[in-house]
Amino acid sequence: MAFRFLQFKVYQDAKVLHRRTVFTTKSFPRVFYYLRDQVRRSSLLVALTIAEGSAKKSDKDFNRYIQMSLGSANETASSFDIAFDCRLISKDEYQEIIVLCEIVTNY
Repeated sequence: MAFRFLQFKVYQDAKVLHRRTVFTTKSFPRVFYYLRDQVRRSSLLVALTIAEGSAKKSDKDFNRYIQMSLGSANETASSFDIAFDCRLISKDEYQEIIVLCEIVTNY
């Protein structure tokens, strides 16, 4: 298969995380545009890095990309922690996003 990442459950879950991130950050006030943009980029990078790494020929290279993807998932969780502290999201939204981040990082 040319795009083997399409078969990965972790890739599918990363897409869910990104969709939820976009939906959740729509209500961020304009003054927090930098946080909205950063968290959207980091959540997108989770999926994109998995896809990019899946094209590598060696397991060692692929594992390096998976580690980078985990870093982006942690960055996404951290950004939402900051958003929660700034009262940009509710406790329920925060917990939902953290669970999605945990799902992606627990593969």
